[in-house]
Amino acid sequence: MSEEQFADIFQDKTAGDKIQPGDKIDAVIADINGENIFLDLGGKSEGILNASELRDENNELTAQPGDTVSVFFLSSRGGEQRFTTKIGSGQVGVEELEQAFHSNIPVQGKVTADIKGGFQITVAGQRGFCPYSQMGLRRVDNSDEYLEQELTFKIIEFGNKGRNIILSARAVQEEEREHLKEQLKETLSEGDKVEGTVSSLQKFGAFIDLGGVDGLIPISELAWGQIDQVDDVLSKGQRVEVIIKKLDWAKDRISLSLKDTLENPWDKAEEKYAPASIHTGIVSRLAQFGAFVTLEPGVDGLLHISKLGSGRRINHPREILDTGQEITVKVDSVDLEKKRISLVPEDYTAKAEEEKAAKKEYTSSKEAKGNASQSMGTFGDLLQAQMNRKQK
Repeated sequence: MSEEQFADIFQDKTAGDKIQPGDKIDAVIADINGENIFLDLGGKSEGILNASELRDENNELTAQPGDTVSVFFLSSRGGEQRFTTKIGSGQVGVEELEQAFHSNIPVQGKVTADIKGGFQITVAGQRGFCPYSQMGLRRVDNSDEYLEQELTFKIIEFGNKGRNIILSARAVQEEEREHLKEQLKETLSEGDKVEGTVSSLQKFGAFIDLGGVDGLIPISELAWGQIDQVDDVLSKGQRVEVIIKKLDWAKDRISLSLKDTLENPWDKAEEKYAPASIHTGIVSRLAQFGAFVTLEPGVDGLLHISKLGSGRRINHPREILDTGQEITVKVDSVDLEKKRISLVPEDYTAKAEEEKAAKKEYTSSKEAKGNASQSMGTFGDLLQAQMNRKQK
């Protein structure tokens, strides 16, 4: 059967697109006989896959009749339609590798050595080369992590009858991610809680691999409290649950939040920080108008400069407080809508009352002395009153 005839068999299965060497299809395993796996291609057609491609490290088959496998059409020879999951996993020669190059079929290779500019890769008994930049989507800090690994590559150059083979694992990974991305477009929505893996830590946040696309957790969305270092919260390779804040597929931007998966401390602020309640906090920031005191991660209160100094006028809170200092405060008022808590020193109320009483006593005493000094006695006052009337 020629390749053209074989392609006609797939006319219905591929919705009118003729299958070509290198095309990928899903086929059902019809039977397994020795080292041959027979694939049901629809109609009366059958394909053959080498069983070694579906064996694990213990030489056990990982599939059985009825299972669906993704395969690449390799060639039609002697009436047999040959398929592969990836070239190199079975017994193939240089001709198959060249065909994989022309047909864009992935190949399986083993990383055998770290050499100048990249890695030496063994594919089906042939030596190939993969540049550092083509080993993966992300740079690996320690190149030794690749050694002795079995990876899937695309042949991007094939020359000198197989003696010059340039490979790329990155090309395969990019195709896989693009496929997964299209699937995620159909399933992800803003507000969803999803799981991912921390792929990179930056000063401004953390990138999370969602299984096809990366999303960013800005540093402001890592926790309810202030975060100075991203690695104080996350580490590379860590699995995390996040909330999707915003999706922009046109720009490939996904904004995520770890903070939104945690309990909002303001939900219990009204009962926890009732007016007149006493709390211990840490001075987190000093400003011209007062000091911000962290009562717990995500909840700060303001100690206004007018409440500092114990009645003495000060020009800046730094005259009284230092950043990082522990301080005991009293809640003056709470505004849940604006998420604001006004604080006063623990003993502020008592001092204010004392000052008020002292001021009142001083004012009354001063007024009494003033009236006494102006009075000339009862008789003198009568004479003064008569003189005032005559003048009028």
